Amino acid sequence: MGGVSLVWFRNDLRLTDHPALTAAVAAGRPIVPIYILDEETPGLRSPGGASRWWLHHSLAALDASLKAIGSRLILRRGPAERIIKEIAEAIDVSGLYWNRTYDRPARERDARLKENVKSRGGTAESFNGNLLFEPWEIKTGTGGPFQVFTPFWRACRSARPPMAPQPPPTKLPAPRKWPASDALDQWGLRPAKPDWAGGLREGWTPGEAAAADCLDRFLDRRLESYRAGRDMPSADATSRLSPHLAFGEISPRRIWHTATATRASAALDKFLSELGWREFSYHLLFHHDELARRCFRPAFENFPWVNDPQVLDAWQRGRTGYPLVDAGMRELWTTGWMHNRVRMITGSFLVKDLMIDWRAGERWFWDTLVDADPANNAASWQWVAGCGADAAPFFRIFNPLLQAEKTDPDGDYVRRWLPELAHLPGAKIHRPWLADLPGSVYPSRIVDHAAARSRALAAFQGLKKAS
Repeated sequence: MGGVSLVWFRNDLRLTDHPALTAAVAAGRPIVPIYILDEETPGLRSPGGASRWWLHHSLAALDASLKAIGSRLILRRGPAERIIKEIAEAIDVSGLYWNRTYDRPARERDARLKENVKSRGGTAESFNGNLLFEPWEIKTGTGGPFQVFTPFWRACRSARPPMAPQPPPTKLPAPRKWPASDALDQWGLRPAKPDWAGGLREGWTPGEAAAADCLDRFLDRRLESYRAGRDMPSADATSRLSPHLAFGEISPRRIWHTATATRASAALDKFLSELGWREFSYHLLFHHDELARRCFRPAFENFPWVNDPQVLDAWQRGRTGYPLVDAGMRELWTTGWMHNRVRMITGSFLVKDLMIDWRAGERWFWDTLVDADPANNAASWQWVAGCGADAAPFFRIFNPLLQAEKTDPDGDYVRRWLPELAHLPGAKIHRPWLADLPGSVYPSRIVDHAAARSRALAAFQGLKKAS
């Protein structure tokens, strides 16, 4: 069988449970693995700063894994359609294989690529390598997409179980001629001046092996405390698998089958339901492709958002005067990650206390999160803002003080990320204004929560009357 098989890696930077790679091996041709940094195709979203750091290290890890089985990773930068055409002409590509992504610009590009390859007599195949179920497989009783999580997840649990994960290849046949490749360092994915990635390096190890270790540690040590501890930001109770999932260093099927093979428990069910929320987010993205740009509920496009760059900057830098909010924003900037409960609290504060458009928060998280994900990020922000599918009602406004006392009762989380408040006793750690600190130490509250809540509810009532 002539020619070579091109395996196009995207957000699936692993060898285990990689259906496209498995299919290419079965085709029996030499294999060229390739990753294309496509920042030129219209509509595609370029990775943010923290994601670019992770991508660099994840690609390096994937290349090392490929070299261990006799192969290597080809790197190219530019529009994927042009690059694949160039490589196909240079090395006689007979088959093109990839795992699917679900945003519309990528789907449209992929459809054009399939037609192009097939028109030249080649094979082009795509696979589900990143979800438990395809977005078109889970339907309502009338055949449409779900808009509420609980019945969606019930339908998922009633469907056939996700396929078992596939083992990694032990050897990949190399081509006689390798196509030209960029050097990873040439892409400049890591920050240089200034180098702000110290906290990322200290807190994370990208790559498939690290993802597997992360899952094993969670299941062995933290699963049973997950249900009770997942809302406590100072507790080490969550899996921290989100960036590994975002880059496809581990598949949701592998997580599902590994977890369900351990034990059955309420904690396990809760953990699996978090995979379900990821599925639901992709379900929404597939059926509503403007998820990061337009409110799922159109009436909210007329909401009277406040445009105040100084207030937005204070939120971004963790200088709002509300310790739990500020601690979360500083954790995000330092580590590229934020505890999920705190994400909800900081998001609610931006949208409802400060009345700043949720899209400003979504863009900031996209740039600063190592687990920035086109479906999860947008769907979660719309959920917090009350304008999304199955969203928290707008009038459900998190009180940052009550939330702090409930989720961080001893102030351990705040003390970790706001060292200027570490000396305060428990009675004042969440109300530092009672300690009469100078503004040079810690800022005054940027807004009074009670007044801000009233303002937000009045704006919502006005929106309801107008619609």
